[in-house]
Amino acid sequence: MSGMLSDVVEKMNSDEDTDERLAIVADGAFTYRDLDEASRRVAVRLLDGRFDLEEARVAYVARPGFALAALQRGIWIAGGVAVPLAVDHPPAERNYVVQDAGARLVDAGDLLGSTTPKAADALPLVDESRRAMIVYTSGTTGRPKGVVTTHANIRAQVASLVEAWGWARTDRMLLALPMHHVHGILNGLGCPLAAGASCEMLPRFDAEAVWARMASGDVTVFTGVPTMYQRLIAAWDAADAGEQRRRSAGARGMRLMMAGSAALPVPMFKRWQAITGHALLERYGMTEIGMALSNPLDGERRPGAVGVPLPGVEVRLMDEQGRSVVTGEPGEIQVRGGSVFLEYWQRPDATRAVFQDGWFRTGDIAVVERGAYRMLGRSSVDILKTGGYKVSALEVEAVLRRHPAIAECAVVGVEDPEWGDRVSVAVELRDGAALTLDELRGWARAELAPYKVPRALVIVVALPRNSMGKVTKQDVKELF
Repeated sequence: MSGMLSDVVEKMNSDEDTDERLAIVADGAFTYRDLDEASRRVAVRLLDGRFDLEEARVAYVARPGFALAALQRGIWIAGGVAVPLAVDHPPAERNYVVQDAGARLVDAGDLLGSTTPKAADALPLVDESRRAMIVYTSGTTGRPKGVVTTHANIRAQVASLVEAWGWARTDRMLLALPMHHVHGILNGLGCPLAAGASCEMLPRFDAEAVWARMASGDVTVFTGVPTMYQRLIAAWDAADAGEQRRRSAGARGMRLMMAGSAALPVPMFKRWQAITGHALLERYGMTEIGMALSNPLDGERRPGAVGVPLPGVEVRLMDEQGRSVVTGEPGEIQVRGGSVFLEYWQRPDATRAVFQDGWFRTGDIAVVERGAYRMLGRSSVDILKTGGYKVSALEVEAVLRRHPAIAECAVVGVEDPEWGDRVSVAVELRDGAALTLDELRGWARAELAPYKVPRALVIVVALPRNSMGKVTKQDVKELF
């Protein structure tokens, strides 16, 4: 099964004791043998007598845990394409993904039944050039687009991180991220499994539960988004002095702590370092490329910087005319290498639009200072980063316009120390209508993922517009 994520580090297949090593800790403790056998059961049931799924899309909703890990791997073994869905998204958003991908929706529990693969249950040889996963991410066109990665892309992404971040079999990852984004799927689960290490998966993020595990001394690696660290700091502040000392001592004994998916405020970086002794390792990536830049495992980690290109990744900065920028000048990050995605699912025009001479145009602006990249922001004001998630303002606006009280609206991201961007909306009301933030949020929760629901509301007589009638988003931001 060339190209499988489980084969990223070749030594896994050569070490005789790997099968009996601890792989997953969640709703129990499971070895690599357990994971392999469960994944094969999933594959056999998905195939249902066929030889190969031939890149059929398989969508699934599952809480972080052993069943999710086995299901994801089983889809790949059977030759299918994994389409992870968010546990907390409303049915409308899940249905959109399933329909857009043309996917079959499956249940992890059903597939992990009592079926035991027999010697005669042949499994396909899946070439690494084939599609492996579609992760949906918001873009400037409004509705989420399916980012297609091959087995080779996944191999390149994970192998790069295993090398750069010094993953070893002795590591134990504490994973509290959602499992429908690459941060959780690849950084959180893929890296430890590729290195023959173990991954302890919490069903959801809870600051007290995370502190309990950090304080235990059992875990060595943790990765999270800035919103998580903000809540962990608040929980530490709320604890008594003795508990604070216990938590700090346990955290100091860990090998590595990382932050990503949104910009980490410098005060948060410094506060976390004061509490735990860890200078959080910040990195930069996105669904289309995995990780591209990273601060060093060993060496100075500067707050506000996202480091240098990872092994096997080429990065350049280009100006609006498509020319290389000089050091110290801002430019758009463009990325090339085996980690870059294959395509946007069934969107050839959108795929062509983001590539320039084989380089992926990220839309993010950065500058190189003292040898490291520093992020300056998005080239599009319509992409927000909130709580580690990327959100399309256009998508949220399209949903909010369906509210009976709203005539027109504009969604912007307002800087927030906890969320990164606070999703905020300015609204023109219909004649005679009234609307409060609580009413809007209550309505929107049934239509949008939780992190897309507006957290601030301003009612205006008329939205600010330019001479062409286009809403000026910077002027909207100033309303907040």
